[in-house]
Amino acid sequence: MGSKNSLVLLLIIISTFLIGSFAGNLYQDFDITWGDGRGKILNNGELLTLSLDKASGSGFQSKKEYLFGKIDMQLKLVPGNSAGTVTAYYLSSQGPTHDEIDFEFLGNLSGDPYTLHTNVFSQGKGNREQQFHLWFDPTADFHTYSILWNPQHIIFSVDETPIRVFKNAENIGVSYPKNQPMKIYSSLWNADDWATRGGLVKTDWNHAPFTASYRNFNAQTTSNALLNEELDSTRQQRLKWVQENYMIYNYCSDAKRFPQGFPPECSLNSSV
Repeated sequence: MGSKNSLVLLLIIISTFLIGSFAGNLYQDFDITWGDGRGKILNNGELLTLSLDKASGSGFQSKKEYLFGKIDMQLKLVPGNSAGTVTAYYLSSQGPTHDEIDFEFLGNLSGDPYTLHTNVFSQGKGNREQQFHLWFDPTADFHTYSILWNPQHIIFSVDETPIRVFKNAENIGVSYPKNQPMKIYSSLWNADDWATRGGLVKTDWNHAPFTASYRNFNAQTTSNALLNEELDSTRQQRLKWVQENYMIYNYCSDAKRFPQGFPPECSLNSSV
């Protein structure tokens, strides 16, 4: 009996150690902030899920703020008919002159591709949208979505393939997010007034609850290499491949939207 108790105690100690030392433990990094129980942290902090039904969506935010660094998170998006839903994953500061770096995943009808929407806000000004389709099914498995943010540029990547670079264009009068620490936020919500085909396709609540899943969060913030990281030639080629084959909207080529001329940063960000 004594040896059995000792074994149980040993197992408890081992499991406590493993839970406490788990890298990227989501309990340690995030708080569920809204959704009345629709957001959950599971598997001893290894998995986080958000869900959406007709009554409410849900969301979470990081406990810490970040100023420059590389932020990675693996997401598995809402499967099946997700039309009308938006899974937003982004960095943001607070206030009327906030900075923000966005990934937004716009839901789809079954069989249609997801739209990955990106945007950058600085000093409260956004309207810098680029949109992409993905070269895989983002609902079938987890994929890593990353933001590298340093004083030179912001690089959006998917599975370490860069899809967008937003360069610091302060030298031509464009503000750049560099002074305001940002928290990480994510939410799953109903946006069927605009999300899918401009709002033509509405959310089918017969498929609710809709669920998105998160794991393997990692934040690197102290490396000098990150603060000076540039794209090497291989990653520049990958960026070009994505932009030529999977970009479906670029504000810097929407002449109807900017009849007086494109925003000044477009001249800098048109090249990699």
